[in-house]
Amino acid sequence: MATLKVGDKAPAIKSKDQNGEDISLAQFKGKKVVLYFYPKDDTPTCTKEACSFRDGYAKLKKKGYVVVGVSADTEKSHQKFINKYDLPFTLISDPDRKVIEDYGVWALKKFMGREFMGIIRTTFVISEKGVIERIIEKVDSAQAAAQILTEA
Repeated sequence: MATLKVGDKAPAIKSKDQNGEDISLAQFKGKKVVLYFYPKDDTPTCTKEACSFRDGYAKLKKKGYVVVGVSADTEKSHQKFINKYDLPFTLISDPDRKVIEDYGVWALKKFMGREFMGIIRTTFVISEKGVIERIIEKVDSAQAAAQILTEA
């Protein structure tokens, strides 16, 4: 599993979006990318995070950012999530966890005395040249967009 740090070249992405269309990080060359990893569509904290990015989307876009979410959910699940909350950005479906593991966010989690493997909520800010500029490990789901904007 990757341990990425600021200054590293962002791992390539080859996956499918919510519409089943091929998506890659190379498509966003020349743009700043907010790549955020979250555990599951339509759960309370993940919904707060997605809605924060939705509500801050215009400001992020104005500053030159593209927002892309990643989870292991299916394309169909992503479509429902996008439609339900009117999300204006792309969600990557990664059921095989290739992208999730390449970015090092698949790890042991503890919840209510139980241990299990899962996605660690993490946001990567990637430069126009494909280099990791920031890694936010302590994501404030309700303020996810503000975390990007205040430190941009």
